[in-house]
Amino acid sequence: MTALTVTLALVATFALLLRWQRPAWYWMSFGIIFAVVRILARYTSVMDACGLTVPPSRWRLALARITGRPIPDSRAPRILRLRPTRTGLVLRVKLRPGQDAFDFSAASDRLRHSFVMQNVTAREVRSGVVELRMTGYDVLKRVQMPAADRGGVMRVPVAMREDGEVYYRDYRQTPHALNVGATQSGKSVYQRNLVAALAAQDVAVVGIDCKQGVELAPLARRFTALADNPDAAADLLDALVEHMEDVYQLIRREQRLSADTPDAEITADIWDLPDHLRPTPIVLLVDEVAELALYATKEEEKRRDWIITSLVRLAQLGRAAGIYLEICGQRFGSELGKGITMLRAQLTGRTAHRVNDETSANMAFGDVAPDAVLATIQIRTDRPGTAVAGDSSGGWVRIRTPHLTLRRAVNIANSHAHRTPEIPVLDAFRPVLSPLGKTAAPSTAKAPAIA
Repeated sequence: MTALTVTLALVATFALLLRWQRPAWYWMSFGIIFAVVRILARYTSVMDACGLTVPPSRWRLALARITGRPIPDSRAPRILRLRPTRTGLVLRVKLRPGQDAFDFSAASDRLRHSFVMQNVTAREVRSGVVELRMTGYDVLKRVQMPAADRGGVMRVPVAMREDGEVYYRDYRQTPHALNVGATQSGKSVYQRNLVAALAAQDVAVVGIDCKQGVELAPLARRFTALADNPDAAADLLDALVEHMEDVYQLIRREQRLSADTPDAEITADIWDLPDHLRPTPIVLLVDEVAELALYATKEEEKRRDWIITSLVRLAQLGRAAGIYLEICGQRFGSELGKGITMLRAQLTGRTAHRVNDETSANMAFGDVAPDAVLATIQIRTDRPGTAVAGDSSGGWVRIRTPHLTLRRAVNIANSHAHRTPEIPVLDAFRPVLSPLGKTAAPSTAKAPAIA
């Protein structure tokens, strides 16, 4: 008996230590079992307490009266599947007649407390089926990205969602995005993770960093072009617009709009072109867009108007030509001058880190997801990298970027320097750097020439 008591005490101590120091390990070893037992034991009573049951149907009441049996209880949604994951549980339920998926979304906070889970989110899988995704621990406290990368072409993992899933930046689905956040909010680390993830892709990374390049210059070996002041940025944007027009001429020549051409071979963007003709896609990163929009003299005002006009043209027309925008800044409102709100309207993706006032949050989500504004201003100062990500559909989710040191980001960029493509129209803006060590592979990748 004493040996059993000591063993149980040691196991309990080990479990508590794991829960404190390694919550992910605790969840995989002990937490899953406890959570499954707790949910199955409390399921019916929790559904009833949360108002997610329906009264018995008329024929059941009539049958009870005829047979003299007690009145049947209210029925809870039927469990279709309960699946454990590395961060929590996925509970799929079949709705009863009269229930709605919104009922589960509204009751998600009560379900979280009742099932003693860290977070509960609900989404409709199909008509009559709702999926409750629960996390067993705070996945945003210490972000650990999964080793398996399920990204794809122009789809890269950059953060962890609060429901335990990986947040992907998918450029083909959401071509252009806005990233706002105050100083020390984690905006630069998000951008650093983005560059590190894109480094392994066959893509040209182009940067505009008007802080004399202090944010992007360390990663310059993976940049096809880089501008570190507004004058160079204006010329670089002109070159990108010229490249976009050349790509459209290539697409026009390859559309082959004859009567006998199959529909699948007709193209209106670069992704349906043959591999040997497809131009290299370009991701344009703009760090601190306000520096491009501010001016003090008449000459600077002309330059500013030219820059904003070029950005608007790229946002409106660049997607089919394979040019994608990632605009970053502390604020992004109408006080930056004319054309800014037009540019913001073209930025489908929205990511807001911690901001200093509600107005800044409204600049990101006020026109697409008003309920995300409150979540944005509630981000704590001791959680850098935490953000609210959404798009023009109104959906949003909390995410947190894993901390990536500048040294590690530089190593990743240097290790993929040989993937940096050469685009002739951007050669004048290619960073001039000292040669890599003898072990580094030379840069041989080139973008297809556009005649």
